[in-house]
Amino acid sequence: MSSYAQHIATVQARFDAALAASGFDSALVYAGQPRVAFLDDNPAPYKVNPLFKYWVPVIQSPKSAVYYEPGSKPIVFLHQPRDFWHAHVDVPHEEWQNHVELVVVDAPEKIASYLGSKLERSAFLGENFAEPVASWKTAAVNPQALIDHLHFHRAIKTSWEVENMRQANLLAATAHNAARDAFFAGKSELEIHAAYLAAINFRESEVPYNSIVALNEHGAVLHYDVYQTQAPQESRSFLIDAGALYRGYCADITRTYARTDGFFADLIKAVDQAQQDLLSEIKPGINYYQLHVSQHLKIAQILSDFDLVKGSAESIYEQGYSSPFFPHGLGHFIGLQVHDVGGHQRNDRGDMYDRDPRHPFLRLLRDVEVGQVFTIEPGLYVVDQLLEDFAGNNDFNWQRIDELRPYGGVRIEDSVVVGENGNNENLTRDAFAQIES
Repeated sequence: MSSYAQHIATVQARFDAALAASGFDSALVYAGQPRVAFLDDNPAPYKVNPLFKYWVPVIQSPKSAVYYEPGSKPIVFLHQPRDFWHAHVDVPHEEWQNHVELVVVDAPEKIASYLGSKLERSAFLGENFAEPVASWKTAAVNPQALIDHLHFHRAIKTSWEVENMRQANLLAATAHNAARDAFFAGKSELEIHAAYLAAINFRESEVPYNSIVALNEHGAVLHYDVYQTQAPQESRSFLIDAGALYRGYCADITRTYARTDGFFADLIKAVDQAQQDLLSEIKPGINYYQLHVSQHLKIAQILSDFDLVKGSAESIYEQGYSSPFFPHGLGHFIGLQVHDVGGHQRNDRGDMYDRDPRHPFLRLLRDVEVGQVFTIEPGLYVVDQLLEDFAGNNDFNWQRIDELRPYGGVRIEDSVVVGENGNNENLTRDAFAQIES
């Protein structure tokens, strides 16, 4: 059996269980459609419903749908409009078409006509902001119990999903190397961004999120995506957080570079080593929160070693001194979405972990399990807004912090597939190694 055949069998089984648990006969998963700008007819870039591409690797066919009733073959309604204004999206024949009943429609109204009374017994999953979908009489729209059940189990990836994420990481790693070279060639942020896209022949709308392309102090802005059009007079440092998509699955990679040897280059090496040390601690059965705290202690040790903050790693962490330098969570699930779902769920019934007040931005609080895929992305930055609360604190070496400020900060991010007994797969580092071999 092929990996896709195994995948769609798993998706069917998960929908079987979710529908039974939530009391619905069937599900209609709508791919979605573009939204237009306010008071305009110009659409925003289209992003497919992740639950649609969970079934089939079709990401550019809006107004399509998957209908699934347990015990029956999934029906994929592939929307191909009769339209002389726009080019048709090419959907080549691939293996997925052998596992579904494929029905080509030229208008979404034909989906409702085809299903007839079955539509009224079906749970609708997706956006229904536009007609005719908005008026469809379904059993429910996005019922939370059904979504909770599906989201919880999506955390365990199938082999086919991991295969796609390997390819996404290869694409992203290729583009990262092109961006790195553009940095060392003295290019502007916008030029570096263009080099990234050109390396993998992507349009800007085809990457899974707005790339973070940050020179110098811009590296301290966690989601920086402004892109200066002129190169700075002195290009000291470069932080890039950027990904790629393959068959609807995401890569999310961050790397940091220094133009010259010295203090900041040494800091990058220290954060990189701290991240790799943390990777060796990932084993089934521990809680992701434990990993987050362990990484904080490692960042605290760096703060001490580089004379940024006085004290031992333990005292720095306990006093909350590491948080302004490392304010975000250690990582998140990744897969069909960059920040994939289910990170705070205790179970498939919708019970949730409470956010920890000490680390409110941590997106993942579940126990580590074989088959999960998540990122590990520690950082160390000079964020003045966060340091304001510690103004005048003599445990902080403000002169040393001033030396770091023009470089912004460091972040290193890899995606990891959890294996048995710590035998994990690092999708990101493996991709770079494959390119460079």
